[in-house]
Amino acid sequence: MIDSMDAAIHTIFKTRRRLDGAPRGLDEYTRDVSWTRKLLERADLFDEKRAYAVVTGSRGKGSVTTIMAKLLESLGHRVGALTSPHLVHWNERIRVDGRMIPTSDFLRILRELQPMLDSVTEELSASQYLSPQGIFLAIALRHFNEMNANVAVLEVGRGGRFDDVAVAPNRLAVFAPIMREHSALLGEGLERIAWHKAGIIKRGCDVVTLPQDPAAMSALKAEADVMRANLTCLQEADLAKLLADRPAGQLIHLPPYGQLFIPLLGRYQLENATLAIRAVERFQRRLGGAMPESVEFMEAIQSGLKRVKWLGRAQKLDDTPATFVDGAITVASAQSFVESLQDRLSEPVISIVGTPADRDFPGVYRQMADVSQALIITETDINPNTRFPAQADAVAAARECCADVSYRKALPGALALARAKAGESGTILLAVSLMLVGECMLIWDVDTSAI
Repeated sequence: MIDSMDAAIHTIFKTRRRLDGAPRGLDEYTRDVSWTRKLLERADLFDEKRAYAVVTGSRGKGSVTTIMAKLLESLGHRVGALTSPHLVHWNERIRVDGRMIPTSDFLRILRELQPMLDSVTEELSASQYLSPQGIFLAIALRHFNEMNANVAVLEVGRGGRFDDVAVAPNRLAVFAPIMREHSALLGEGLERIAWHKAGIIKRGCDVVTLPQDPAAMSALKAEADVMRANLTCLQEADLAKLLADRPAGQLIHLPPYGQLFIPLLGRYQLENATLAIRAVERFQRRLGGAMPESVEFMEAIQSGLKRVKWLGRAQKLDDTPATFVDGAITVASAQSFVESLQDRLSEPVISIVGTPADRDFPGVYRQMADVSQALIITETDINPNTRFPAQADAVAAARECCADVSYRKALPGALALARAKAGESGTILLAVSLMLVGECMLIWDVDTSAI
């Protein structure tokens, strides 16, 4: 009986977990979205009346999805959004107008989908599974139907061509920066990774992309040509420019809007906001209503951007000492985290770092050590599938770049030590995995139900 979120998650991951421990190969050989397509067809969830946008990339796709959703909401649309992963509640992945799906509705919809889940599961061989991502998509689409959402913005989980989110009939494909990632699952070369992500481009759809490495751009252009898609490639000169920092965000400039305020601290949000705005401009021409040239549209963009809320990304959690958190677990994201807050730091700066073992954790330590008087290494066991480096290896790597290195097994202990070292006038930076970001949301009692 699906009467709790624990029971729901057990059901959603049931067929995937029976393959735990089995070798995983490239997505094109191990992922089969046809099972998700069958589920959606049997549940009658392919709503061609709704307008879909799909967002992919290697960095910032969640931010772009969230900003787009808020802008479209400001334009008067009823907007469904699907993002991953979540911070605290699984429900956070599915939202309408920024509000996560209530637990009662999540459980009810999953129970209603159970007969279709069972019928698809019966057809699976022992080596096949029904993707959890596909089941979340099915729950989301049913919720969007019930909430009369006329627009949906969907974030791809990984890749694109073989990601279940990409079965949606999207008329807009949006690309955040593409970088080398998940090489064991997507392939080694950047062009190959971009080929995976280019799979969200549908025939005749609009495509908007941030500046990309030439190899990645080549793959996007090739796919757009095959699909006769309308490709817009933003250049560096097209990106919003920083005008000034504000206590709660950043004042930026983007023609033709002039000054815009975004209540997010990360410098990387300037390019994410640019991409979201340009994508919404293209989308709105298909949706109808206020056109991008109109005063009404520009005012909606200005208003919507002011109301964007995206937790755990260069987010300030406390004033004494000043405490900031970001899901910075790559060298690039750690560098961006530091650069974003450079003018907001007061010494001593104490960094708490929780980087999984499959990332360049020594590189992340080096980035954080550049601005820190001390490093505190931590981890979490929330997700048993995510491994952190052994304590000895982590501490040894950190001591290569910082003289004051400590280790705490859990976040509360790391925070207690960081506060003692920082005092009331210092700064604490948390560059940690999103699981640890979620722990921060709980420790600071941040409401994640509405954004």
